[in-house]
Amino acid sequence: MQDRIHTADAEPGDDVTVAGWVHEIRDLGGIAFLILRDSTGKIQIKFEKDEMDDELVETGLGVSRESVVSVSGAVEEEPRAPTGVEITPESVEVVAPADPELPLDPSGKVDADLSTRLDNRTLDLRKDDVQAVFEIRSEILRAVREQFREFECTEINTPKIVATGTEGGTELFPITYFGEEAFMNQSPQLFKQLIAGSNVERVFEIGPIFRAEEHNTPRHLNEATSIDFEGAFCDQNDAMDVVEGVVKAAYEAVSENCADELEALGLEDEFEVPEEAFPRISYEDAIERINATGELDEQLVWGDDLPTEGEKALGDDVGGHYFITDWPSEIKPFYIKDHDDDDQLSTGFDLMHPRMELVSGGQREHRHEKLIEGFEQQGLDPEQFEYYTKMFKYGMPPHAGFGLGGERLIMTILGLDNIREAVLFPRDRQRLSP
Repeated sequence: MQDRIHTADAEPGDDVTVAGWVHEIRDLGGIAFLILRDSTGKIQIKFEKDEMDDELVETGLGVSRESVVSVSGAVEEEPRAPTGVEITPESVEVVAPADPELPLDPSGKVDADLSTRLDNRTLDLRKDDVQAVFEIRSEILRAVREQFREFECTEINTPKIVATGTEGGTELFPITYFGEEAFMNQSPQLFKQLIAGSNVERVFEIGPIFRAEEHNTPRHLNEATSIDFEGAFCDQNDAMDVVEGVVKAAYEAVSENCADELEALGLEDEFEVPEEAFPRISYEDAIERINATGELDEQLVWGDDLPTEGEKALGDDVGGHYFITDWPSEIKPFYIKDHDDDDQLSTGFDLMHPRMELVSGGQREHRHEKLIEGFEQQGLDPEQFEYYTKMFKYGMPPHAGFGLGGERLIMTILGLDNIREAVLFPRDRQRLSP
């Protein structure tokens, strides 16, 4: 449709062709209106029945909602119309008729449960608020990439089919690779470290990760988007600086560039950009503060992982994003470096939103002998990871990084109830299609 214009560009006095979906039809007797919707908005098409060709009227008013139509005619000013203009049609073409029985209502007047929405994502995305989520998602990823470039990072792409898992054989999806067993990668961790050991000092990747966890919660997925960073000659404090800058850049971009989308989501008056530095709370202080809230049935002790209710209690206490630093070595992965003066304390950190964990990161163990010890302590065979470990013999600099959950970032920025709302076609235990 080379001559087609968007509805938002229709000006009084123009002869235009617009195309889109039939949002609704209002029949008032002698006059009727077809409301046509495209990606830029809606426009009113006026049918004066007694003054128009019967076939034209029948075509325009007989079409079912959500059919795709093309309308040509004159644009006239009409203050009572939704956009201040309307089109008097000279021709109406039904490009693609829609079944009158729709599985959900794209107008949003009738609610549908999340499962129905995900089963019919194409229709679901015709709703302004749903479309707004993915316009904002796109803006967040754009801003994140731009901020990484400001930090002098190079974007990389690492393999998603691997011979061994990042952290062993658990939580992996096996596949057959030319007669051999392989796995979908659960993290770019090992590969981004190898790149940080080259002459490309700072790298980032935005890509899918796959985890065969049997969770069925509003904040877990089996295929997710990970936003990763790795930097040579960086320690954990440098990595925390980077992730704080990236998260704040995402909020700022949404605030500056997504006013219409925030309005569609009803967030225009309550959206706030984090201004203050994110507090850095040691693991020891975190468990003391959680215990002091009295929200847990049992007091936490050194070495405990933080339960969800503990994270929530601390998040309510802090009131914003915060880091938990200096985790016990025993509960962090083998590739996280311990403090030089205390091997019971790791350089690992998590970035928390009051609702949930967003980031796991830390300084990496760059010394070959210590790395091999870490494998053995976690019951992993270093020989299975030789492609990774041998590079640490050839001058591996100190380095640090993190992995940030993309959907969790979007979910917390927009206050979504379920992480699946931030994914076009989510993958979880129950959902492999569409």
